[in-house]
Amino acid sequence: MTKLKLGAIPDDKPVKLTVELPADVHRDLAAYAEALARETGQNLEPAKLIAPMLACFMATDRGFAKLRKERRSASPRSAPG
Repeated sequence: MTKLKLGAIPDDKPVKLTVELPADVHRDLAAYAEALARETGQNLEPAKLIAPMLACFMATDRGFAKLRKERRSASPRSAPG
């Protein structure tokens, strides 16, 4: 069986966003949801995969990690109050 990058999706309090996806991306998202359901037994609507996929993408983007590290080191720390 193929190992997917996403595992079981945690149930978390969502923030509502509205996005438009190209039809081919939505078809692939639905296919991914089906594959994930076979692998984990978790039946999710394709929209529930978007947040974990984005999180995975950002977590593995080295350029983004470098930028975040630079921003954290450049921001002034708040003084104990």
